[in-house]
Amino acid sequence: MPTRIRLQRKGKKKQPFYHLVVADGRAPRDGKFIERLGTYNPMTHPATIEIDFDRALHWVQVGASPSDTARSILSTKGVMMKHHLLKGVAKGAHTEEEAEEKFQEWLREKEAKIEQARKDAELSEKDKKKKRLDEERKINETRAAELSKKLAKENLKVEEAAAESAEAEAEAKEEAPAADATQEKKEEETKPAQEKKAEAGGKAEAKAEKEEVKAEKKEEETKPAEEKKAEAKAEKEEVKAEKAEKKEEAKEEEAKEKKAEEKEDKKTDDKS
Repeated sequence: MPTRIRLQRKGKKKQPFYHLVVADGRAPRDGKFIERLGTYNPMTHPATIEIDFDRALHWVQVGASPSDTARSILSTKGVMMKHHLLKGVAKGAHTEEEAEEKFQEWLREKEAKIEQARKDAELSEKDKKKKRLDEERKINETRAAELSKKLAKENLKVEEAAAESAEAEAEAKEEAPAADATQEKKEEETKPAQEKKAEAGGKAEAKAEKEEVKAEKKEEETKPAEEKKAEAKAEKEEVKAEKAEKKEEAKEEEAKEKKAEEKEDKKTDDKS
């Protein structure tokens, strides 16, 4: 198989980085190679390509066949264009000076395109950043507006509550004199009735006092009779008690006499 110009993958997972190498077509992709021509980093925008131009042109001229990606890289750096112009010089289509002039003109145009692409990428990145900042600013403004509305509603509620409390206090102050006046009127209206009640109460008290005096008189009148009855009863009881005492005394004397007689009888019996 012919010699191939292809890429060897390096780098980390999801961060590829490639070496542009010349290798035998039978060798594995990341295996042994003949010569390394440069590097290719697709993670930047535009992609970063660094190659040895002369060595790459040499291998193309000697028949090394590049892979599709390697051909695109070599075309970007002008290797394939220079190889094409040198073929024209070999065929006599134009001289080396004309070929070099055409190549330099093509290279300037290519570099200008690459530079423009880089500027566009930077601008697009700036535009994206600016757009993102604008969106964040709009979100912050909407949040601030919502917060201010919420605070305004809360302030209105507080003010309404304060106004209601002030109105209630004012109404209470206005109602207080009216209530006092109505109370005075009621007191004035109720005074005659109270006085009448007091007079009626005084009359009732006078009647009660008179009745008490009568009852006391009656009690005083009935007391002597009751006292006399009680004294008569007491005298009767005293008489009964005296009679009972006399009877007991008589019984005791009789008992003493009997005992004396019995003693004398015993003495006489003993003497005889």
